[in-house]
Amino acid sequence: MSGDARLWCDRLVRGLGRHEFDLYALSRTRRQEDEGWLPLPPHVSRVRTAPLWTAEEDGARYGRRARRRFAESYGELAGVLCAGPGPNGTEDSHGSAGDSHGSTGAEGSGAAGGSGAGPGSLADRFGSALHGLAELARDKGGLVGALRSDTAVRALERACRAPGALGTAREARVPDLLAVAAHLERALRPLSLDWYGDDGLGAADLCHATAGGPAALAGLLAGHFSGVPLLVTEYGMRLRSHYLASGPDVAAPAVRALLAAFHRRLAAEVYRRAAIITQGNAHTRRWQERCGADRARIRTVHPGMEAARFTEVGEAPDRADPDTLVWVGRIEPAKDLVSLLHAFAEVRKEEPKTRLRVVGVPAGPEGEAYLGHCRALAAQLFPDEAEGVHAVGDNPVAFEEIGGPEAPTLADAYASGAVVVLSSVVEGFPVGLVEAMFCGRATVSTDVGAVVEVIGGTGLVVPPRNPRALAEACVALLRDSERRERLGAAARARALELFTVEQNIAAFHGIYLEIVSHCPVRRVVLDQAGEPLPFAVPAEAHVPGRWTGPTARVAHRAGPGWALGATLRPAPVRATPLAATEGAL
Repeated sequence: MSGDARLWCDRLVRGLGRHEFDLYALSRTRRQEDEGWLPLPPHVSRVRTAPLWTAEEDGARYGRRARRRFAESYGELAGVLCAGPGPNGTEDSHGSAGDSHGSTGAEGSGAAGGSGAGPGSLADRFGSALHGLAELARDKGGLVGALRSDTAVRALERACRAPGALGTAREARVPDLLAVAAHLERALRPLSLDWYGDDGLGAADLCHATAGGPAALAGLLAGHFSGVPLLVTEYGMRLRSHYLASGPDVAAPAVRALLAAFHRRLAAEVYRRAAIITQGNAHTRRWQERCGADRARIRTVHPGMEAARFTEVGEAPDRADPDTLVWVGRIEPAKDLVSLLHAFAEVRKEEPKTRLRVVGVPAGPEGEAYLGHCRALAAQLFPDEAEGVHAVGDNPVAFEEIGGPEAPTLADAYASGAVVVLSSVVEGFPVGLVEAMFCGRATVSTDVGAVVEVIGGTGLVVPPRNPRALAEACVALLRDSERRERLGAAARARALELFTVEQNIAAFHGIYLEIVSHCPVRRVVLDQAGEPLPFAVPAEAHVPGRWTGPTARVAHRAGPGWALGATLRPAPVRATPLAATEGAL
């Protein structure tokens, strides 16, 4: 993993030293695997990795019966993706009987579509098809060849041409079908992994998927094959990312419709099978609920961030230049530095001594091009001061990087200005905003993503893409030092209460124990001599009976062996994080 996701997962594993961990990592590119490994703490037993960016032919040879099983399961999957709404605008209930679990009530209206409440609903048919493919992969050694075969493409074509199929799906041509089949083959590669036996995920007490979408498939299958409970954490909404990345200039309408249906269905299936779903803000929670997540099983756990490196700045007297605005972050179009520069031009009309420092690095080639555009715009907006655009003393706009003489550390960058500005048009959880709050800085932000939830009244918020409103808010704070100090102090107090690593670790520790306490004990813990370890498995959480409440009645119906959880040190929870994005920890 890399970036913020790597830091969060690394801190979580290191902070939960009372638990044993196995790490299972999925990588998307070779670069992610080549970036290296982090030193692992002693309570991490092993690390297994699997590249999703490549899949060699697995050599599995299917006989006639296996080919029939594949055609049935894949055809059912394709049929669900192509199915239109029923006569009343709800899901069509025809088709297979679905799996034996039925709906858990987690499927809801909205992006996932329909209620999915009865056996044979599209939700059940999708889950049944997915598990059928996984069982075939386990029995025959993989699905790579089958998913790339003409059988898969023909199954897609039949589903698109079937009566009742979506109009957009009926328009699919051969290139569209090939594109969809190739995408599904990549997304379903976790089904072919050899991770799900008793020597792998099947031995865990809990599987923690650190992202949704295809990355959570391994946890989904661990639950299907071995009954391992699944915890899903989403600090970035995978389904939303897919929508943003698949615009009309990327793929044909039929391809976009079928792939959107697949990712919606997969999200709904993950949510309804998960024991608990966590996210970091209300924005992501709304997405999860619209995709069918049961709100009774959703928890908000804010991302944990390291506050110590900002302590000196946050607690020191404010010595920042009262005439300087600071922007810190990755330079890319979504950050809308163009609006910030136009807003700064308005600020200069009201407060001519004001300066703007843009501190950050470009995000790839697109970021490099965007940075060049912003430099040119700054020179155009301030033509009399175009010379020396790199130096704060020579020009009102400075473009810098962390590590330079003016900003040796990230904390120094935030400390250098009286007001920290966030100008984004798209934002998930605003990490830079929390860092500014740790530093005790007053902030002006655009109302995107989780900004309002994070700020909580300790900063000014304006509409995105509105340079005039952004400028007015900046001027208001530049002219009122007492208000800046008051807002900065409140912001730091809020960040220390809600967004530290410590609160994040404590929350997940409680969730781990909550999940394990409601799951049956499936393994015997042995000592070094191979003998059963006394008291390694705590006593039953509940004694069956009317007076024990609804949780105990569920345990009674499910049978004996429900454990209290990892409250005794000899019985650590074997938690298995599925690192979803970048290589291995």
